[in-house]
Amino acid sequence: MIKSKILALGAVVATSFSVPVYANGDADAGRRVFNRCKACHAVGEDARNKVGPVLNGVVGAAPGLAADFSYSDEMLAAAEGGMVWDAETLTAFLTDPSALVPGTKMSFAGLRREGDIADVIAYLATFE
Repeated sequence: MIKSKILALGAVVATSFSVPVYANGDADAGRRVFNRCKACHAVGEDARNKVGPVLNGVVGAAPGLAADFSYSDEMLAAAEGGMVWDAETLTAFLTDPSALVPGTKMSFAGLRREGDIADVIAYLATFE
């Protein structure tokens, strides 16, 4: 069952590369966009898990690394399958989380504005 989910996730990741990649966002603008995320996520030195995990160090990391957070089996399978939160994967996830990782606990519908996605990725990249 997990193998079939990993294969399905691989197909979704492969098709997600048609989504534009936003490597040149504005971190200051991303801080404002991140206000939409604060109900569920935190960043910074004193960040704690909420409904969603702390996002410090997320850019460039595998999913499922926040300590003491209970990830969905699907998110853990994505990590085991080699998924990394790079600009392409984050762009796809922030556009439509459940399309990239079916079964994710993240119920957010996604960001619609291309600039917002680039900006929030740039903002998240400032937190190691």
